[in-house]
Amino acid sequence: MAVDKQNEAKISLTEENKENIPEQGLGLEILQIIKESQQQHGLRHGDYQRYRGYCSRRLRRLRKTLGFKMGNRHKFVGKKVTVEMLSDSRYLLVVLMEAERAWSYAMQLKQEANTEPRKRFHLLARLRKAAKHSEKLEKLCESPRVDAKTKLEAQAYTAYLTGMVEFELQEWKRAMEAFNKCKTIYEKLASAFTEDLALLYRQRVDEISPNIRYCAYNIGDQNAINDLMQMRLTGGGGGMMAEKLEALITQARTKQATTMSEVEWRGRTVPVKIDKARIFLLGLADNEAAIAQAANEETKEHLYESLLAECRDTIQAVREELKSEAKQRERSSDGESGKVSNLQYLHSYLTYIKLCTLVKRNESMADTLQAKLKETEADENKRGARPQDLIRLYDIILQSLAELSTLQGLEDDHTFQKEVSLKTLVYKAYRCFFIAQSYVLVKKWSEALVLYEKVLKYAKEVQSKAKSLNNSLKDLPDVQELIAEVNAEKYSLQAAAILDTDEPPEASCQQQVKDNTPLCDHLETFRLDTTLVGKHPNLVQFPPDFQPIPCKPLFFDLALNHVTFPPLDDKVEQKGKGGLTGYIKGIFGFGS
Repeated sequence: MAVDKQNEAKISLTEENKENIPEQGLGLEILQIIKESQQQHGLRHGDYQRYRGYCSRRLRRLRKTLGFKMGNRHKFVGKKVTVEMLSDSRYLLVVLMEAERAWSYAMQLKQEANTEPRKRFHLLARLRKAAKHSEKLEKLCESPRVDAKTKLEAQAYTAYLTGMVEFELQEWKRAMEAFNKCKTIYEKLASAFTEDLALLYRQRVDEISPNIRYCAYNIGDQNAINDLMQMRLTGGGGGMMAEKLEALITQARTKQATTMSEVEWRGRTVPVKIDKARIFLLGLADNEAAIAQAANEETKEHLYESLLAECRDTIQAVREELKSEAKQRERSSDGESGKVSNLQYLHSYLTYIKLCTLVKRNESMADTLQAKLKETEADENKRGARPQDLIRLYDIILQSLAELSTLQGLEDDHTFQKEVSLKTLVYKAYRCFFIAQSYVLVKKWSEALVLYEKVLKYAKEVQSKAKSLNNSLKDLPDVQELIAEVNAEKYSLQAAAILDTDEPPEASCQQQVKDNTPLCDHLETFRLDTTLVGKHPNLVQFPPDFQPIPCKPLFFDLALNHVTFPPLDDKVEQKGKGGLTGYIKGIFGFGS
């Protein structure tokens, strides 16, 4: 009987669920929910522990809301979401959050496994757990109660996590198959939906592509290495792939570096014995070519930053070698003093590359800001770049050029010093030009005119010195264009200065009127009184002047002289009528 009652309860629950399900079926935006949750709860900064805590809290809230508790505080009772329970899409969300919690824990362990290799076993266990939850989600979505889009997203999500597990196990073929399945589903979804969702699906495809190419490379496709290097240069391959791409590209360059033994610069051949320096110098041409072919400014900026970071690491490695070389020289007193060693010259060469890259990067940023500045001047309502931003960039360029002139081993290279001084003059002219532009904005005409004259002085000096150094002007901004622009700005400045001084006579008279009349005395008269906006505005006269007021009246008693008082004889005591008796009464007080 108890079994029959349970079956009846299940049938009634199933019928009730069917009534609550919408006609189009249950739906869950799996990828959108994942991405929004990850961006808002830690993954923007790579904090997987914070995201894991969020998943746990959200699971607790969902179970409490749905009445799907796992026992009580004293006893755990395991429950599973079944197809019969699918009356609400939040049941699917419970399983999704379980998978995300396991995945985020695995990624947290992956970060910690760099210093604690034993955690790799726990990492694999949590990844398998996440894949198991995703398979459970996919099976639930196979129900006819769930719409087609959610089914496809669940299949793609399962394929992604399965590929992650196989990727960590280095099962390249199976990982590639799973990632390709995931990529295919998301590409189909991107072609079928609106712009926002399509963009989200394409971003997921871009995330998966480096994994697929890395698997292809490990299977044996040697052409994939070129695609991986290009993706790394353009900023692709984040997350799990970042370290693997770096290691792969370093490995490929290390094989090429065995054939490289020396480098020539400024007429001197220097042997390169440090592997890190060899790898950097081999990839330098590829990095510069990628920068030249960059599609937009954001990509170019990313490439410059990558190149500078790699250059700094290489310089640091050379410095370590320099320290050990200096110690050996101290021990052996027969070392040549005053001559720059090969290692020191290599350090100067790498520093030269770093400083020149800094100059090029800031010049590229300055060109972008100049274009924005012209757009701002054309549209006054548009708020954009300011001349002060460009001044800062040219300050950094001049500082880099000053460091170039002090490199060891190049003090006696007069051609190099002339080239650096010529470049310094060019960038000084541009810096002076934008300082003048900033003075024009605040209507300091005389200061701006003096600076424009100084720009022309620098430019003419550059033209006179550039005759013997024509090759050095190829990569520099055109000075002739600057001269033409300065001449045009001078004429417009003079016109603006004349218009600014030519004011109406009434306004000038009103501005020159200065008196001590407070504001309350001329409220009906308009005056341009600058003291009213100062620290001590003249609003009222204080202290106020004395004013005469009527006195309080005095009253004098003049009627007293005309008043006749009544006689008081009967009140006055008569003398001589007392006798002895009266005397005694007076002594003892009886008479009163």
